[in-house]
Amino acid sequence: MDVIIYHNQACSNSCSALRLLEEKGIDVQVVDYLANPPTKETIVALLLLLGIEPKQLVRIKEPVFQPYLYQLLTDEQYIELLVQFPILIQRPIVVHGNKDLILPFISFICIYCNNYNIFSHKSHL
Repeated sequence: MDVIIYHNQACSNSCSALRLLEEKGIDVQVVDYLANPPTKETIVALLLLLGIEPKQLVRIKEPVFQPYLYQLLTDEQYIELLVQFPILIQRPIVVHGNKDLILPFISFICIYCNNYNIFSHKSHL
């Protein structure tokens, strides 16, 4: 089973998501995107899978984004900011096969995992 989590170990939501997946026996590939920032191509691929615009992937409350907060940025500029400052990437992002989700709340993870049978057994939270 191919499950990848783009993880920030300082984020409680990301840690909760990873812990839940591991507790359910899911073999998860962890990508520490701060230590190993995604390329522009990876970000574009994630955006396509998510079906969202680049600005929707940006954490606008991060201090590094404040100089850009009231600027009208193009999609390309948002993508460049995500490449340059990976801390801006919403988290956690969980990729399962050709499905990709930003799962900021544990309840979303439970619903998603149950709906797509990625738990290794049929337990529910």
